[in-house]
Parts: sequence; structure tokens; C-alpha cells
Amino acid sequence: MQTSTTSLIARALTQAIAGHRLQPGTKLAEQKLADHFGVSRTLVRQALHQLAQRRLVRLEPARGAFVAAPTVEEARQVFAVRRMLELEMTRAFARQATPAQLRALREHIAREKAALEGDDTAAGIGLLGEFHVRIAELMGNEVLAQLLRDLISRSSLITLMYQRAGAARHSQQEHVQIVRALAAHDEARAVLLMQQHLDNVEASLAFDRPLPGHDIAQALAAA
Repeated sequence: MQTSTTSLIARALTQAIAGHRLQPGTKLAEQKLADHFGVSRTLVRQALHQLAQRRLVRLEPARGAFVAAPTVEEARQVFAVRRMLELEMTRAFARQATPAQLRALREHIAREKAALEGDDTAAGIGLLGEFHVRIAELMGNEVLAQLLRDLISRSSLITLMYQRAGAARHSQQEHVQIVRALAAHDEARAVLLMQQHLDNVEASLAFDRPLPGHDIAQALAAA
């Protein structure tokens, strides 16, 4: 039961980070989190340690836990790893994509578009990241899906810190083009579009951008 509760806390915090509701540098006070989730500080501490292992949280002796703030070099490394994984994933998916899998991806990008057009930026950004994980899930590769969940969560921190305005809508349009290539089983084009997409997301990062503020109570209001 404790393990399940700890996982639920970790998942809620991860979703808040990926959805850009918890921002880099936010202090994650154990007592405030314990009160919010209605659990002991011990369970909160266990969840924070899980997130620290995934590099989403930074633990500082005598100071506590903070949402991680990736460096420029770490940002570049994250996108390098994503390319290694996702280009091969795209290649494999293009070969095997079924009508049901493609329908699920089309439904997902429709949700992306609706969120962004409805000015629900946080939900839209979260869905943009989940698109990549969704491909791995539809392939039935849970190991790859978990690796991408962790990388996408770290990417969400990176885009929150550094991404220029307007990049999210451009990413959504690129997802549409990727799905069209997958539906045509055009392996070469699908891989090229995914590479260009990841290149464009990285190119949209402005590493001299001022960092945003943070409010943990507001961030977890929807958790």
C-alpha cells in the first residue's frame, strides 16, 4: 500500500512537471506536500527520492528538494539521446503500424490541437510530450515507453526553461505530418520528419531566456 501511495505521489508530481505547472527551481516542501496528499512526510520523502533518481528533482542537504533546473549541456544531451531512441522507434512503427494504432495516434493529435487552440497551454504541452510515449506504448514496448516517459519529463523542464513562444503550435503541426507518413508506411519520410521535429524543438530553445517564477500550491491544484 505504501509503495502504491508513493508511486501515486511521484506520478502526480511528474505530471505537474511535464504539464509545466511545477517549474524549475520550485522548492518541494515535504510538509506542504504531505498536507496536500493527506499522507505522511515519509511517503513524500520516498516519492521525492524516486524523482531524484530520474533527475526530475534535486535533493540538497539541509535545504530540501527542488524541481531540477537542467543545464544547457544537459538539455543538449537529452535531445541527443531522444534522437537515438526515437528515430529507430519511428522506423519500427512505420513498418508495423495498424489501422487501430494509427487511429489512436490521430485521436491523440486531435486532443493536442484542441488543447492548444483552447489556450490550455499546460495541457497542450503535456500532450505534445505524450505523443512520443504513445508511439512506444502502441508498439507494446513498455521498456521503451518508460525510458521515453523519463526523457519527456526532463524535456518538459527544458522547454519550460528555454523554449521560445509559439513553438508548441509548430510542434503540433509537425506531429500531424509524422502521423501522415506513418499511415503511408513511408519509413524514410517518417524518420526524416521525426528527426526534423526533434531538431526544430531543440532549435527553439533560447538558452538566454529568463527563468519563470514558481508557486507549488497553484501547481498542484489540479493534481
